[in-house]
Amino acid sequence: MKILSISLLALLLISCNKTTKEKIKTNENTNIIKRKNDMNIKYAYTILYVEDVKKTIEFYKKAFGFETKFLTPENDYAELLSGETTLTFASIELGKSNLKNGFVRSNVNEKPFGIELAFTTDNVEKLIEQATKQGAIILEETVIKPWGQKVGYIKDINGFLIEICTPIKTDN
Repeated sequence: MKILSISLLALLLISCNKTTKEKIKTNENTNIIKRKNDMNIKYAYTILYVEDVKKTIEFYKKAFGFETKFLTPENDYAELLSGETTLTFASIELGKSNLKNGFVRSNVNEKPFGIELAFTTDNVEKLIEQATKQGAIILEETVIKPWGQKVGYIKDINGFLIEICTPIKTDN
C-alpha cells in the first residue's frame, strides 16, 4: 500500500503551497482548503509503523476507547475511529515495502521522535492512568500551561509520544 506516501505528499502540499486559500464546507461538514489549482486537500491519516498491528490497536482500544474502523485479513494494516483524523497502524514489513530506503523505527526503550499524537479530554489524569494500566509509560507529569491548558505526556507500547491534554480554550 502506498498510503503513507500519499499522506506525506498531501502534508507537503499543504505546508509548501503558497497559493490563496479559501475555506469551504464539504458534504461531511468539515473544513478543507480549496486552492487556485482546484486541489481539495484534507488531513486524513496519521500512520505509525509498528511491529504488531493487532496488539497495537488492542492497546489503543483499551487505553483510549477508540474502535476499529478497518483491519486487513493479514493484520498488517488497521485504522481506528479516533475523531476527524484517522489513526492508522501499518506493519514494519509494510513500511519497508512502501519506503525502499527504510525509515527510523520507534523504540520504547529510547527517546521518542520529535513528533507526537495529541488526544484531548476533559480528564487528563484519568486518561493517563487508563493508558498506563494498558502499558503506556509516563514521560512527563501533568502540568497546566501558561495559556490554561492541562497537558501530560506518555509513550505508547511502541514508543510513540502521546500528549494527553484538555482542549485549548479560545475566544471564538
